[in-house]
Amino acid sequence: MEAAQETPDRPPLNQDALGDAAFLAGTGIPQLTVVETTGSTNADLLRGVTVDPRAWPDLSVLTAEYQSAARGRLERHWEAPARSSVSVSIVLRPVNADGRPLPTQSYSWLSLLAALALRETLQDTAGLPAELKWPNDVLVRGRKIAGILAQLGPIGDGAAPPVVLGTGLNVTLTEAELPVPTATSVLLEHPATADRTELLKGYLTRFAALYRSFCDADGDPAAGLAGGPSLHKRVEHVLTTLGKQVRAQLPGDHEIIGHATRLDEYGSLLVVDAAGHEHVVTAGDVVHLRPWTPPGATSGESGYA
Repeated sequence: MEAAQETPDRPPLNQDALGDAAFLAGTGIPQLTVVETTGSTNADLLRGVTVDPRAWPDLSVLTAEYQSAARGRLERHWEAPARSSVSVSIVLRPVNADGRPLPTQSYSWLSLLAALALRETLQDTAGLPAELKWPNDVLVRGRKIAGILAQLGPIGDGAAPPVVLGTGLNVTLTEAELPVPTATSVLLEHPATADRTELLKGYLTRFAALYRSFCDADGDPAAGLAGGPSLHKRVEHVLTTLGKQVRAQLPGDHEIIGHATRLDEYGSLLVVDAAGHEHVVTAGDVVHLRPWTPPGATSGESGYA
């Protein structure tokens, strides 16, 4: 672990590999742009789809070596050293095989789909035991390694609005560089590889396959996905939040304490309180979702990392 505290080598992304024609054709990515520095890739793409929407077709990708003004959920700011992370945003214009736009209520599943693709990448490429924490985090051994942020673009010409989906993955951050003590990075978890190019390619490949299958199913989370179980079942299977006692903090100092039981058809979390009432907690409303331990119980009895 001490060796990992030294500032590791941080080579640039391999633009030749990312721009490889076979890779782009295989994923259906029409364009992949790498920039050295920017404020926020999500903000750049939101501006792009507003100013010149035709320049940013479905599955257009923007990735940056360094972001100076990255934002997470609820405008939370975060920053990482240059070339220490995978910071990537994707333009999504979801339509089915017939070109019909997906119902916008299916959009709530896109960040979970991205988290699932990233989990599979960390597992298959880096050999890390990743899990999902609702609504938008990827964990390794209980510590946050990545976050997902989906933002709705403008409605234009009567068409369904695009979505800009941003992903931030901690790759070579040392313990001293982590934003919070409960975070981690690929490097700190002793991976099979911490090559950012391989991780990015793996993520985009898996995301594109799951996304296309989801679109072909008309955005139905209960439909079989990419030759296997539904998105709903896949997410629930790896969601560490379920089966645990949680405290959901909501706007206006409201909170719900109870047992996280399942996801509904919109990807919202269902929490059953002590009185047996079931509450629907949506990703857009929740401020924090934290483990909760009843008074007198030890943290190992009911909380989660």
